[in-house]
Amino acid sequence: MGALRYSDEFKQETVRLFGTAGKSYKELGRELGVSGYSIRKWVLESQRRAANPNAVAEGEELRRLRRENRILREEREILRKAAAFFATDARSTL
Repeated sequence: MGALRYSDEFKQETVRLFGTAGKSYKELGRELGVSGYSIRKWVLESQRRAANPNAVAEGEELRRLRRENRILREEREILRKAAAFFATDARSTL
């Protein structure tokens, strides 16, 4: 079975609870039915985001640009193959 996905709201609320409850990752995890390791990851990620808020936007932009780059490469390859096909076809009709 795959890993569970928790909503961003659940993660944010868990991080907030961790900051105010004074409990360990493991204790809070037991109460919420989440692994202490997951809570630790969410807390660290929250701290990283707070330290560098631009990193989130930059990461999203990087993902968008990589996707766009992949699509453009695929389109270029299709056009290259089409040009080669039509060039071969044009030569055979002469």
